[in-house]
Amino acid sequence: MASDAAFIEFIIDQMSDAGCVASRKMFGEYAIYCDEKVVALVCDNQLFVKPTDGGRTFIGEVVEAPPYPGAKNYFLIEDKFDDREWISQLITITAREVPKPKPKKPTKKK
Repeated sequence: MASDAAFIEFIIDQMSDAGCVASRKMFGEYAIYCDEKVVALVCDNQLFVKPTDGGRTFIGEVVEAPPYPGAKNYFLIEDKFDDREWISQLITITAREVPKPKPKKPTKKK
């Protein structure tokens, strides 16, 4: 089951206090970006936040699960995304600790 657009819009709105938050559809699911860094994934209408030391400390008792088969474990946020202040703070902490993506190398022309 793929995630639906209404759920993605809700999640993005809930995180909006964290900075420039956006989503991008990837492989039928969604990556969530904060300030140009991937901080979370949404798969099957479930929110998975990238694991960081700060996020683990902030959450406390963490539930971890892979967002899709074969993936590394992420923090599974089952119900706290309804709390706008809490989820924005978690995303702010995560974005601070996740490194910026490496610049893409230019493709060689044939």
